[in-house]
Amino acid sequence: MDITIDLEKCTGCGLCLKACMYDAIRIVNKKAEIDENCTLCGACVEACTFNAISIAGIPVKAQDFSDYKGVWVFIENRNSQIAEVSYELLVEGRRLADTLGTTLAALAIGYGIKEKVSGLFDYGVDKVYLIESPLFENQLDDVFAKAIVQTISRYKPEIFLSGATSFGRSMIPRVAAILKTGLTADCTGLDIDANKKLLLQTRPTFGGNIMATIICPNNRPQMATVRPHAMGARGTETKNINYASLNHQENPSGLAQERGTPEVKRGDIIEIPIQENLFKSRLRLLETIDAIEEKINITDYDIIVSGGRGIGCAENFGLLRELADLLGGVVGASRAAVDSGWISYPHQVGQTGKTVNPKIYIACGISGAVQHLAGMQTSDVIIAINKDLDAPIFKIATYGIVGDLFEVVPRLIKRIKSGKKLF
Repeated sequence: MDITIDLEKCTGCGLCLKACMYDAIRIVNKKAEIDENCTLCGACVEACTFNAISIAGIPVKAQDFSDYKGVWVFIENRNSQIAEVSYELLVEGRRLADTLGTTLAALAIGYGIKEKVSGLFDYGVDKVYLIESPLFENQLDDVFAKAIVQTISRYKPEIFLSGATSFGRSMIPRVAAILKTGLTADCTGLDIDANKKLLLQTRPTFGGNIMATIICPNNRPQMATVRPHAMGARGTETKNINYASLNHQENPSGLAQERGTPEVKRGDIIEIPIQENLFKSRLRLLETIDAIEEKINITDYDIIVSGGRGIGCAENFGLLRELADLLGGVVGASRAAVDSGWISYPHQVGQTGKTVNPKIYIACGISGAVQHLAGMQTSDVIIAINKDLDAPIFKIATYGIVGDLFEVVPRLIKRIKSGKKLF
């Protein structure tokens, strides 16, 4: 690949220079020049309003993806309990499927989950594919990946979504690599390009300083993992349920092979038998040890009072704890506050911490870095308290209070104790 500048079109305006994140462009004699730091990312091509910059690449052979249809969500479960992020993805998957005019399916793999999956229809699912066996009682990457790869290869979904949990982050890349398709990890937003029918996958990048939207135009399925609580879960309509089992026929893949696939109706649960001898794991689970850490999960709370660099020291978090206790909430924190040792990691909100969507999020002394916003911007109500009028947090805040948090928070506490409403 090569990058070219048309000197006749170039005006030396500098737009490309501002767009380049690698310091690879200079303006010399009112013309742009590109040096060896260039990574061919294409940012300058999009920035140039004079179409003076172009990248010549190897043309990609057009592929026929007409067989790939539907949006699928992997239903993660542990100890027969379905992960909350799976419900969140079903709601988002329903929206994406409706935009594409296609169906939404759930792929549930586990042991002792047959009775649980019927509840998935409350979240807009059209059909559920169920693989149940004692082999899937524990979360072993290789056997789960093989089952998912074989199922995707047979049914060909155009979009496949999974939670960016510890298990999803470990196992789903293996699936994408085997299928030779792209995967965008830790997405905070998903959408559809209405013209090209492509999945738009948004995630923080460059240390969380910018948001990148990624597409996968040349491979299928389009795969993405989404962080828990990045998208809220809301039940939709409940559908009638029908069970349909596939007739078993030995198959080298290990999955059952259809002898005439039964007609799938909305609300069907399609049980897929497996040949267990072909799903032996190379891994052996010796023991599960619970993490020893502060026993608090800030995602369980409807009200979060968070502190950032503006708090100043660990002792000042006592002020936020008092406010949080009065509101029946919990204390959160930015990465800057955690890195400073003022509060423990379980309280951290953001790209490298927890993603939360409480009813009320109160940000105290938090400027609003992109990586922090990615972890709390879906909150129902955001109240920002900051001395800096230009702080980015105010751009997404429902209510903004410009002032010293050490004056504002005590007034809020006094008002609550007096029995008055905040707003």
